Amino acid sequence: MPLEKPLLRSLDRAGRNSANSKVVIQSFETTNLRKLATQTRVPLVQLTSAVGAPYDLKVAGDPRTYADIMAPAGLRKVAKYAKWLSPEKNSVIPRNAAGFLTTPSPVVKDAHRAGLKVVAYTFRDENQFLPADFRIGTDPNAKGDIQAELKTFFAAGLDGVFADYPDSAVKARDLWNQS
Repeated sequence: MPLEKPLLRSLDRAGRNSANSKVVIQSFETTNLRKLATQTRVPLVQLTSAVGAPYDLKVAGDPRTYADIMAPAGLRKVAKYAKWLSPEKNSVIPRNAAGFLTTPSPVVKDAHRAGLKVVAYTFRDENQFLPADFRIGTDPNAKGDIQAELKTFFAAGLDGVFADYPDSAVKARDLWNQS
């Protein structure tokens, strides 16, 4: 069921269908974003995953995966319809088998070269969601060192983050900007 027209009607009624509104439209699929790019000036965000492929491409028989979309040629195509790339954080800095961060991937630099801003997802404060580098104690539900994780990702060049605890992200961003 196409949702683009009802979404745009809702944005119009709310006075939010403009490039300057505090709204973005994000999707894991590509077809709807490409269509919306011709119908709105609201910034579009192409979400990607560390694995798999967009559902719309799969259904169409298109073999491209999220990895293909995050490759330099794919990012240049994304930049034709979106302003932002939103990769899963493990696509930005992968983890090894023990759960520790490894070397940053080229996705942020490649996205910036293509003219995209990068906002990674999802940053959470609890140990169970953090890389092993930043866990504190053994309680999976306890708060780990989210500030250190976020600073590491900002150092990798992120323009923004999606976070379950926005206050943690704002604090880390402010500390990063002061350094």
